[in-house]
Parts: sequence; structure tokens; C-alpha cells
Amino acid sequence: MGSTSINRRDVMKRAAATSLLAVPAMGALSSCASGGGDENKAEKGEKSKKNPLGVKPDAALAVVVFNGGYGDKYAQFVTDMYKKRYPDSDAGQKSTTKVATQVQPKIVRGNPTADVINNSGADQMNPGKLVSNKQVADLTELLDAPSWDDPSVKVRDILEPAVEASGNFGGPGTFQAGISLTVYGTFYSKKLLEEGLDSAYPKTWDEMLAVCKKAKAKGIHGWSYPGGHPRYMFFSIYTMFAQRGGREITTAMDHLEPGAWKNDAVKDVFEAWEELVAKKYVLTGFDGTEAHTEMQTAWTKGGKCVFVPNGSWVENEAKDTTPKDFGMSFGPSPSLDSGDKMPFGTINAPAGEFYVVPEKAQNRQGGLEWLRAMYSKEAALNNFKELSALPVVKGAIDGQELPHGVASVQAAIKAAGENVVIAKHMDWYNELFREDFNNMIAKFMLGQIGTKQAMDIMEKAGARILKDPDVVKVKKS
Repeated sequence: MGSTSINRRDVMKRAAATSLLAVPAMGALSSCASGGGDENKAEKGEKSKKNPLGVKPDAALAVVVFNGGYGDKYAQFVTDMYKKRYPDSDAGQKSTTKVATQVQPKIVRGNPTADVINNSGADQMNPGKLVSNKQVADLTELLDAPSWDDPSVKVRDILEPAVEASGNFGGPGTFQAGISLTVYGTFYSKKLLEEGLDSAYPKTWDEMLAVCKKAKAKGIHGWSYPGGHPRYMFFSIYTMFAQRGGREITTAMDHLEPGAWKNDAVKDVFEAWEELVAKKYVLTGFDGTEAHTEMQTAWTKGGKCVFVPNGSWVENEAKDTTPKDFGMSFGPSPSLDSGDKMPFGTINAPAGEFYVVPEKAQNRQGGLEWLRAMYSKEAALNNFKELSALPVVKGAIDGQELPHGVASVQAAIKAAGENVVIAKHMDWYNELFREDFNNMIAKFMLGQIGTKQAMDIMEKAGARILKDPDVVKVKKS
């Protein structure tokens, strides 16, 4: 969700120095995974129709939630559901903004104190490394279990396909569980665009430039982004890569294929944005740690720009500064021209706001059961009401009145059909996204580098990670 970003290389260096986050060589994985001793044997109970995962009713449950734009109230709702079903469990919940700092060292040592973790935010744990080090549980057991609401239907059958797709890391198994459908892309004010600029949402890049020109004439910037967290630009740019070059481009990026960032489709997209930047259509700044909220306030409350790159959590995150008649809306990335291989309306829509269960959690089954409760219609409807987010549980919000932004996101999902792409390398190779892309796009959006340099930086980044022996590579399935 609306997390910020940090310099991951510095974090990794500090962690390696203290042997907390250092990634072991492949030969060391078994010794790492076996740490903790007998005192960490998971609590298990008897399986039954009411308890299909075999939860030990009186085993304590520890839940850790990232306290970001979504807060933790929605998760407490599920923790309360768990406590109601297992009153002797002493289930407890804590929130933090420092997930990796506070939680990961104990997981690495094989002695986790949390049973289910909301892995999100700037200080999130690198999920790809957790999976390759066998430190998080395969959630297949959960997906194959009877659903919370209907024992005759498996959990997997009530969930949108994006849940499994986003939790997969190239091989068998699902290792992280998203709780909402997160759509990344371009958001705008319907009122400003249609009434203030007398324009429709641009479906082509020429139309986008025309809207930005009209906005500039009225003293409004076409675009803005959080300068302190420039990676947000990926949310709008990535879909254009897919539209221009097709799925083979995004697959090549996911698998670190040589030439992935040197493709003509990537070049065309960068050149389009380079023109927009050169025309001074972008409001820059917002360089602090709260850059995303500062930029959003300038957009919603200040009306200083038309378009921003963001995720579907933004309606909830910016609700306190958004006028009632703002008409927050999602728009798919514009097509460059008729040469695009995927149509306008293609979207980047993975499951989002991920949870993981440590492989050696003391109450591993309880962690899985907590997620089973999260995937109930009751919890999914509560999430929608609390977060203004589309739940991954099918039918959970049927008949509900949707906020303007959520309604536009839902309409985009339906319109996209099968034209949905997911940037898996963001999780598989976290460094490529959080460090290399972040640093590159920061300079690009300020006009300090151009298309060729941007492509060179990302191509070299992919090659570096591909050659790194400490990074376990995800092979094509």
C-alpha cells in the first residue's frame, strides 16, 4: 500500500554486519532453516470440521500489523474474530512501521515471535529472500482448507486469481497472502479534469500531452509525484511497458533477461515521458519522508496538478484532505499509439497488502487460521468499509454503495478482463525496484538524465542482480 522507500543497500550492509539479514549461501540454507531448537515446535491441535487446520485452541497467537495508511483497526477486527472462536488463545496484536527491523532478525534466527505478519511499508522484509531461505510457510494448506463461511467451498475458490498469482515465486506454492485488490496507475480529479479543463480522460499519449498543455495554460501542472519516493512513477509507467511491448517485455523484466530494459518498447515509453518532463508539465518537490502524503495533499486539497501515480489505497489514505466533490478516479495508462501490443485499459492489478506466516512460527496453524478468518466475507466487508479497498473475496461487497474512487477501480478491473499484468520482479528482486529504479527515476523525472541513461541504468541493475551469487533466481516455470 502507500508505503515509503528507503535505501535498501544501506539496510543490507548494516544487517550483514550484525548477521541479522545476511542471505546465506545455498549450502547454508538448511542450517539456517533448522535454527531455534525444540522449543520452537509449532503448537498443533486436533483437526475437525470446525477446526480444519488443526489449531490448538489454547495456544497464544501473535499478530504483527504494519501501521501505515491502512492503520491496524481492520486487522484487529480479524483478531477479535479469532479470539471469539478460540477464547482461550490469548490472541494479541501489535502494530509497527519497522517490520524488518523488529521482526525479521528473530525469523532469521529460527525463533520468530510472531505467527502472522503484515509485511508492508518502507521497512518491509524482502519477500523473495524469505521464500528462498525457506523462512515463510507455503500457504497451500490454507488455500485448500474449507472456507470460513462455507465448509463445502475451499478458500482458494472464493478468492480472486490475483491472490495466488501474487503469492507465487516462480515454482509451486503460495508464500504471501494479499487481502485487497491493489490497482496501480494514474489517479485524477474528475471534477478538475472535466469541469476545470473541459477534458475527457486521455486514452492516448497525444491526448495526455494536450491535457497537460491546457492545464499549464491555467497555471496547473499536468502531473506530480512524491520526490522523496519517486518509485511511485513505476505505477503509471510499468503498464505502458506492457501495452507497448506485450507480456514478453514484462516477463523478460521479471526473469532478468539480458536486453529486457533495452527493448524498443521500453525506449518508446521513456521517450514519451521524457517529452512530458521537458515540457515542464511536472510539479516536482515533496522530497521529505512524508513525500507521498504531501504530494497527495497538494493534489487533493491544493488542486495543483491533474494526474498522480498511485495505488488504489490512495482514496483511504487521502480522505482527510479530499473535498467531497473531488471525484477521485482511476485511469488506465494511455496508449502510445496504434503500435501498442496490448490495449488501452490494460492494468497492473495484483493482490496487495501482504501477510506471511513464518515457517517456524510457534503457532503456525493459528497464523493460517487467522488468514482464513481474514478471507471470510464478514472480514472482507469490514476491510472495504474501513479501507475503501476492493477485497479479494468474491462477492463480499455485492450490493454495497462504492466510494467514487473504488467504483472507478472496480470498473477498470472489469473492463480490463484478461489484460492484467503483475510486476513480479518487484517482490522477487526487491533491490531492482526499491533501489535502482528509485534512484534512476528520481533523476529522470527532474530531467537530469534521459532515455538512454535510464535504460542503461536499469539494464546494468538487472545484470548485476543476475550475476549476484547470493540472490536466488526465480526460473521460468
